[in-house]
Amino acid sequence: MTKQLTKADIFGLGFMTFAFFLGAGNIIFPPKAGMLAGSEALPAMLGFLCTAVGLPLFGLFAVAKAGGGISNMTRLLPPAIGIAISVAIFIIIGPLIAAPRTALVAYELGIQPFDGSLLPQWLYSLVFFAIATLLALFPGKLMDSIGKILTPMLILLLAVLAVSVLFAQGGTVQPTDPAYAASPFTKGVLDGYNTMDALASIMFGMLIIDLLRKKGITDFQQQSRYLAISAVIAAAGLAFVYISLFVLGANFGIAGTSNGGEILVHYVQDKFGLVGMITLAGVITLACLTTAVGLLSACSDYFSSLSKHLSYAHFVLINAVFCMMMANLELGVLIELSIPVLVAVYPIAIALILYTLYSPQITNKKPALISILTVATLFGVIEGIKAAGVALDFLSFLPLYEQGLAWLLPVMSIQLLFMVTGKATRREGASL
Repeated sequence: MTKQLTKADIFGLGFMTFAFFLGAGNIIFPPKAGMLAGSEALPAMLGFLCTAVGLPLFGLFAVAKAGGGISNMTRLLPPAIGIAISVAIFIIIGPLIAAPRTALVAYELGIQPFDGSLLPQWLYSLVFFAIATLLALFPGKLMDSIGKILTPMLILLLAVLAVSVLFAQGGTVQPTDPAYAASPFTKGVLDGYNTMDALASIMFGMLIIDLLRKKGITDFQQQSRYLAISAVIAAAGLAFVYISLFVLGANFGIAGTSNGGEILVHYVQDKFGLVGMITLAGVITLACLTTAVGLLSACSDYFSSLSKHLSYAHFVLINAVFCMMMANLELGVLIELSIPVLVAVYPIAIALILYTLYSPQITNKKPALISILTVATLFGVIEGIKAAGVALDFLSFLPLYEQGLAWLLPVMSIQLLFMVTGKATRREGASL
């Protein structure tokens, strides 16, 4: 008889998935985007939801379809190339950018508004990653510790904040930024990159499958079903949070602010006073901590699978130490450094997700995957160089170049071409 999860375990899994995603970027970027969008907040928000909710949902579906994480999704590639892509994504989403950002945001929003001098940034990051390390060292307990304990607390606190935002009065809509006025939907799509949720979905999907195996769920169909359910729960939660924070930024923005965290702090301080600030510190700390645990666990699990000498626990410690060092940068500096990298990598991740989802319609799978990822990588590098401030005006003839989506049509065209030819091949085979 196939083992099944209880309803409590299923919801715990979904809440855990939601908590993994809801981290630093998910909190600081929507308010800033909402403020800059101004009167164009609705189309910008819809674009943001496409990449910050839709893509992670598809990413988890792709992992479920592949029966595992990025190693399964890239198994048709030459081993060296598959590993290179995997390592690059794991380093970006782990110790280089996303994981350190969790501690940075938790500190700047949860500690600095009170008195940052009482707890220096380096000491906070040390304590933060020490706790994250302890939780990550016991991955089999993640569903229980995060999904059933920490996340319900987090959801309750977020619900209070969201309801207050949706019914609050007295805000001021800031003037619409020229970039949002010109193309609000597309700008929202690109803003959604900053959450890194599409990249994280590949990592977290693998982690969830491993957790299901530890729970005794070994049947592929059951694993896929539970992963899909958890994906829907997480997507619904993320959409709720993003819409609330977008509305907050659009209606209560502060001109000249450097990040969305400042908008959030100012709003809570104004509406709820000291009690609200303490509550916000709790929300931010829980959200960032759960994400840090998920990132540490997923990265360490993958890197340990590549090593014959270092275990999962070793990589948890190594990644935590590196994260702690990176977390001593300023938040603005880390965000500035991350944008070109994310713009370059995202087309590759999206192409991989789309290929995995539609691979059953493709006959020549290996040539298709190599072709799609080659084109995505080429255009991703171009977009990354442009995002770093290098002028590439000679490429301005490319469709959607100005919008930062020059990769979209070439990648989709190649995908459709292989799908159409695959369908024709199957039809010919059936007629013989």
